[in-house]
This record gives sequence, structure tokens and C-alpha cells, in this order.
Amino acid sequence: MSEEKLSEELQEETEVAVEVDDASETPEPTAKEPEQEARDLTKELSEAQDEVASLRDRLLRMAADTENFKKRVERERLAGLKYAGESIFREILPVVDNLERAVEQGNPEGGDTEKSVQALHEGVQLTLKSLVNILEKFEVKPIESTGKPFDPQQQDAMTMEESDTIPANHVLREFQKGYYYKDRLLRAAKVVVSSGKTDTKS
Repeated sequence: MSEEKLSEELQEETEVAVEVDDASETPEPTAKEPEQEARDLTKELSEAQDEVASLRDRLLRMAADTENFKKRVERERLAGLKYAGESIFREILPVVDNLERAVEQGNPEGGDTEKSVQALHEGVQLTLKSLVNILEKFEVKPIESTGKPFDPQQQDAMTMEESDTIPANHVLREFQKGYYYKDRLLRAAKVVVSSGKTDTKS
């Protein structure tokens, strides 16, 4: 056998051995069985569906809680509006009691008329005082007008009269007292305005 032929055979054997070594080094990819893959996907789908159902349940509960809260707030608001004057009326009831007692004192059967009138007057004064105190408690304050400059923002002029003591464009007297509720005009005062001193020449 010639040397060339022998060299070629050795080269071929070496190449085959290298190929066998390369093949043994690279592992074949292990493919999942179709049944196992289907089971994994089914499990993931089931877990996702459970999570969606749980989130949906939580969302529905939160929506129901929110709706109940809104209804409760609305009920409380309506009740607050409906009974807004309750505390004021509770304060006024003793005034009604005092007026009833004053009326009873003013109508004695066979009693002294002068004393009954005096008792009635005192009772009405005390009742008025208690009513004014209640108004002040709720920040309702009278407007002091008499002797002060006329202010069309808080007073209505009913008429004008001459006066030697009250300067012109000042309030001579009140027909009806005005009131403020906190910083808002509740009712304007009805007043008589002075036109100044009498003109002696005319």
C-alpha cells in the first residue's frame, strides 16, 4: 500500500472520530410530551380564571360598599336639611312657655286688674329678654339705627321728618328693627330719616 493511500485512510478515520465526538457533546433537545404541556396550560388557565373570579368578586364588593356609602351620606344630608332648625326650635320652646304663663297671669278671674297687667308686662319683658338671648346665641344681632347716619345698605327709609335734635340724613326712629345673621343682612330696618332742623323763616 502506498504512503499516499495510507495517509488518506488515516485522515478519513480522524474526521469520522471528530464528527462522533461533536455529536456526543451536543445533547439532543428534550421535547415535552404533548400531554404534559396540555396539563401545564390547563393548570395555568385554571389559576388565571380563579384570580379573575377573585378580583371580580372584590370589585363587586367595593362597588356595593361605595354605593351604600353614597346612599348613607345622601340620607344623612336630607335628614340634616329636614331637621336643620331643630336646635333653634328647641331653644324657642321655653319662650313659648313663658308667653303662655304671662297670658295666664294677665287673665286672673276676679283678681286685681292693675296687678295682673303689671305681672303680664313683667312676664312679657322677661320673655323678650330670653328671646333676644336666644337670637344672640345663634348669632342673630339687631342693627342699631336710631341717631346714626342713614345707610341704604341696611335700612329702608319709610319717610322723612324734621328734627331739631337729630341731624339731617340720620335715623330719627325705627318702625321695625333690622337684623344681621352672622355677616349677612337678615332683614333691613324700616326707619324714619331726619330732614334736619325746622326752617323758621318759612
